[in-house]
Amino acid sequence: MITPMRVFVLIFNARTENEGIHTIQVGDRHKILMFESEDDAIRYALLLEAQDFASPTVEAVDAEEIKEFCESANYDWEIVPENGELAIPPEINVPETDWQPNAQKQNNFDEDSQRRNQQEEEQPEFSDSEIDRIRRKLEGLL
Repeated sequence: MITPMRVFVLIFNARTENEGIHTIQVGDRHKILMFESEDDAIRYALLLEAQDFASPTVEAVDAEEIKEFCESANYDWEIVPENGELAIPPEINVPETDWQPNAQKQNNFDEDSQRRNQQEEEQPEFSDSEIDRIRRKLEGLL
């Protein structure tokens, strides 16, 4: 019997009707990152939070479940190996998601508008105190 491979993914609004999984956009494709290491997934989540993105929950799941989801949603997936190169979120986040924090899912998702807004959005600037807070969180993970 083959033991299922457990991986870690980032979930927004975990265990709610408005739950969403973190994806990165590569061209016109969405990709789900599956982390072999929970620590790497937590670090990635902290980097997202540092970019003013909603704070995700790290969830352990069976890799086959994520692969099946990706096939059904026409998404790509990538396994981020433990002790590999640290995954870094894209510098520009999608300004609109197909899930909304504390709101119902929007069905009128306009990807062309999303891409235009993403290209126009500027990177947020952080105060020294915010950078220090993020640095302390990351150092706490080491």
